Amino acid sequence: MNAFSLKNKTVLITGASSGIGKSCAVECGKHGANLILLGRNKERLEETQSQISKEVKTGIIVADITQENLENSIAEKVESVGKISGFIHCAGIEKTLPFKKHSAEIFQEIFDINVISGFEIAKIISQKKYRDDVASFVFIASVAGIVGEIGKTAYSASKGAVISGVRSLAPELARNNIRVNSISPAMINTPILEKMFENIGEEAASEIIKKHPLGIGTAEDVANACVFLLSDAAKWITGSNLVVDGGYSI
Repeated sequence: MNAFSLKNKTVLITGASSGIGKSCAVECGKHGANLILLGRNKERLEETQSQISKEVKTGIIVADITQENLENSIAEKVESVGKISGFIHCAGIEKTLPFKKHSAEIFQEIFDINVISGFEIAKIISQKKYRDDVASFVFIASVAGIVGEIGKTAYSASKGAVISGVRSLAPELARNNIRVNSISPAMINTPILEKMFENIGEEAASEIIKKHPLGIGTAEDVANACVFLLSDAAKWITGSNLVVDGGYSI
């Protein structure tokens, strides 16, 4: 038995329509996992689904995770795809702007997506009727939750909250054979990064790139780390924050 295999596991992924979430879906599928893909855009979710082997059972949930009660939708997909043994919370937003332009509404929007929605879904699928006997939850955090960065007060605070929340949730869910970990990437070549570079200008973008000794990462770099944490190869790892940053935080 290959300890890194995800065969016979069902993985629920938020933000599966693009970026890291899409790569997680593709890579988990390659390693044999059945998939429940969650996102707001049906067409883009179907595009993700089209890149996954037909041998993999997949289900799609089209929803705004900050606005909708997802329990019924999750229950329906568990019935058709299988009980959940893996969860990756990839959905997230990033805003870079001076602190004086941070508002309560901006803080709320970022926390709703990056923090609250992920833990709300984890609460649903931690129920025995929806999960396998052994499960692994992975939350995508960020090095911004560890090191400071100008213009990212709300974003950094949200990712720090994810890391801290994981540390508290891990011992609580360990009694149910659920492992809980986070992954903190640095800059990843995704549409979010491209938008940020447009906002901050070429010179500032160049400085950020120089801070990564191994260069800007790819979504697949993070997805592979997720595959590891979901697999039985990581069965003795919980409450950890795996830094995948090309040396940025050094």
